Amino acid sequence: MDTLRSLAEQWLELDKNEKTKAEIQKLLADNDTEELEKRLGSRISFGTAGLRAAMQAGFSRMNDLTVIQASQGLAEYISTSVASGGASIVIGYDHRHNSERFARLTGAAMIQRGIKVYFYTSLVHTPLVPFGIKMLGASAGVMITASHNPVQDNGYKVYWSNACQIVSPHDKAIAKAIERNLTPVCWDESLVDTSELVEKPIERIQDAYFHKLVDLATHTVPVPRVRVVYTPMHGVGLPAMQRAARDLGVAEEDLVTVKAQQAPDADFPTVRFPNPEEVGALDLAIVTATENNISIVLATDPDADRFAAAERLPSGEWRTFTGNELGILFAAYVFSNTPASQRPKLCMLCSTVSSQMLASMARIEGFAFEETLTGFKWLGNRAQALEQQGYHAAYAFEEAIGYMFSPLVQDKDGIAAAVVFISALRDWSSAGQTPYQKLQELYGKYGYFKTANSYFVSRDAALTRKVFADIRAAAPKAVGARKITRWRDLTTGVDTATEDGKPTLPISKSSEMITAELEGGVRFTVRGSGTEPKIKMYIECKADTEAAAIEGAQEVARDLTREWFRPEETGLRLP
Repeated sequence: MDTLRSLAEQWLELDKNEKTKAEIQKLLADNDTEELEKRLGSRISFGTAGLRAAMQAGFSRMNDLTVIQASQGLAEYISTSVASGGASIVIGYDHRHNSERFARLTGAAMIQRGIKVYFYTSLVHTPLVPFGIKMLGASAGVMITASHNPVQDNGYKVYWSNACQIVSPHDKAIAKAIERNLTPVCWDESLVDTSELVEKPIERIQDAYFHKLVDLATHTVPVPRVRVVYTPMHGVGLPAMQRAARDLGVAEEDLVTVKAQQAPDADFPTVRFPNPEEVGALDLAIVTATENNISIVLATDPDADRFAAAERLPSGEWRTFTGNELGILFAAYVFSNTPASQRPKLCMLCSTVSSQMLASMARIEGFAFEETLTGFKWLGNRAQALEQQGYHAAYAFEEAIGYMFSPLVQDKDGIAAAVVFISALRDWSSAGQTPYQKLQELYGKYGYFKTANSYFVSRDAALTRKVFADIRAAAPKAVGARKITRWRDLTTGVDTATEDGKPTLPISKSSEMITAELEGGVRFTVRGSGTEPKIKMYIECKADTEAAAIEGAQEVARDLTREWFRPEETGLRLP
């Protein structure tokens, strides 16, 4: 308790926010050592290109103090990385509780270091930050958002001067700079209103963004007519979606919104989790579509960088497309609208846990394909490297409903995805097809790819490490009746498919990730989650029929559960 008391006293000395200060004081008075350990025993760390945690008092949480500390470290790193006097940063925020305050405190920390601040003065969807960095030639960017996380969370997403989410060595260097800047210098959020270092360019950024956004569509003439229902999931997407639809020539009455979910609401009152992937998240949109006799539903997550869609089939059943299915529909649209002369230099990407159907399409159609680690920080940076090699990295996706369309931004963008989907709807409708029918055509051409993705709840990191250590020690040669034909371990740095036996993707000894290919068209990846107490399992089977592909994936899921993860013995828990 002495150590915890010392940490609590340190917090109380540094924190100037009376609300969060009172939280720690109460935990001390209640002698709640368990909660104090959770709040103060570790420091919030850079994960997916920044910070994300519950908004509470404590060094491991999102609050005024940790935001100021992170911003002071980032400001130091920017200042030392950019020529004197030339440093600048774009700062945006969404509608979550404290988002604007955190953004203003971030701006104040930058001003204190003499860094020019491009401060967005209204709610924006996340892609406007990387777009602004690129347009303004800024040194970095910060977006305050927790994307589709639960209501109690917020986050701090960092982009570098290339308008991509930060990767190594930037993340590690920023983390070290934060450690050198833990004493807060400025709590004055009003500096963004008074400093001469601040510029507020939101209108011209938005105008430029929407001007380029419409270029993603093959045509803007609304022939044939498209009617859709759209939900921003209580987030910030509606104004952007309405403007984009107008620019596409979609009549106002043909973009029907879910009234209960159309306004930004940080409490997300109509959904358990504000994530379009969650079961039930699209229920209100489907009700709205049924009432209006509309067969297509579109959705974005709260910060509008992810995109989802559903279609009413002739039977009346609603079919929500998976992230992988939308990924391949978009890829087919991008390919069909790339001139034949440009296809040899066309490249499309996906993350390693996403569908290999894109790789199959690339082999058959003759364009380049690459995979990266999970996350758009990897996809975006790799796309830029490919562009520098002379490729046109036009498109990338990951199974978690994220879609990137170059050259708009090299990050996922739900509004861009909606624009492309509406344009594709017109193309498919002209050919007498719905999205579902187009998907069946693609399966017929490239093979049926079906998944059986799941996860196990792991009580702690030590258990996760032990489970993976046991798998490696067993050195399996098969899973069930299927022989292993390829083994890639991004933790130990082994890949049996490469000439030198080493992976082409980055390895990380601090994270667990194994990919294997099996006889019979199955590939799977198992990995420890970096943000949740889970071991995630991504299984995909390719077959000549849908039924065979589904059964193959499910069979391997059962075999892996029985042979590798053994919940009854290990203590792992199925959801």
